Amino acid sequence: MPSPAITLAQDLIRCPSVTPVEGGALDLLEGRLEALGFTVERLAFGSGAARVDNLFAWRGGGGPHFAFAGHTDVVPVGDPQLWQHDPFGGTLVDGKLFGRGAADMKGALAAFVAAVAGFVDAVPDHKGIISLIITGDEEGDAEFGTVKLVDWMRFHDRVPDFCLVGEPTNPGQLGEMIKNGRRGSLSCRLRVAGVQGHVAYPHLADNPITRLISMLAPVNGTELDGGNTHFDASTANVTTVDTGNTAGNVIPASVSANFNIRFNTEHTADGLIGWLEEHFTRIGGQWQADWRVSAHPFVTPPGPHLTVIRDAIQAVTGQAPALSTSGGTSDARFITTICPVAEFGLVGKTMHQTDEHVEAADIDRLADIYGEILRRFFKVLL
Repeated sequence: MPSPAITLAQDLIRCPSVTPVEGGALDLLEGRLEALGFTVERLAFGSGAARVDNLFAWRGGGGPHFAFAGHTDVVPVGDPQLWQHDPFGGTLVDGKLFGRGAADMKGALAAFVAAVAGFVDAVPDHKGIISLIITGDEEGDAEFGTVKLVDWMRFHDRVPDFCLVGEPTNPGQLGEMIKNGRRGSLSCRLRVAGVQGHVAYPHLADNPITRLISMLAPVNGTELDGGNTHFDASTANVTTVDTGNTAGNVIPASVSANFNIRFNTEHTADGLIGWLEEHFTRIGGQWQADWRVSAHPFVTPPGPHLTVIRDAIQAVTGQAPALSTSGGTSDARFITTICPVAEFGLVGKTMHQTDEHVEAADIDRLADIYGEILRRFFKVLL
């Protein structure tokens, strides 16, 4: 028989909670947490098709306050015919748990609950507060999820002393890596106008592609710095170029491109925008840039809380995890505005892929790690 943690992970995977649909996943967690003595607040933000359900649960009182954070929503499965196993089946095969969200991050949610269950069973009158911050809007636009929960927590004086996000941080095996920060993300859609004309008479036209190529030079597969103590180099990449022109003998009237910059603490979003807009102006012509900042860089420096996390991981897995700020963004970017935060979860090799899966035993080991973290954080000797 599978363990309670693995069984809960299966049940969560069977909830088709593709962003922003709740799919029964939060209902399932609410019932499990209430049975463990948690007070559960269900919080909905947004309206209509954009409405997102969220959950904040807490147990205990006074201090200190430790929080787990995560998300029940998952990305779409794509073509189900390409899956060998039902994406919402929670199937166990040869020691592997298959299904959308197995790695990202329903396995970690199940480990949260299993760890808390073991801790409160051993220490029912524990000091301090344990909370869970769970959103249904991490994989989407993230407008009505953790960013709103953080505001609610601040207003209701529910701010933790430390938060651990259960994102799949390990590249190859459990225990390799803690994320203690993330780079920022700045996206731009750049439109350049010209004058359409025949390619045989370029003097009668104004080719916007020529200017666009020059404008994109600083962000076309480049590193913007050499990194620093906590971060790799900031990187910039062009992701699309479009003229809307299907004729090979016509100079287009306009052209657009999208690019993204992942930037470290050597830069700010405003500084990058100012630098690039000065560059665009020097190139000349008519242009328009639409910017979107989806994340600012942050880092939680090494200290007592990260030591607790690292020591707990090493106690269970036998290896000392590295600290890293690599990868994409996560909801830790919102939580860092109210308290120190780090991320540690399952192995992420197959997240978002067809036949997403994890080693089922890793869910139990992750629950052991989370339980050890709670014991060390609250200084409980069992």
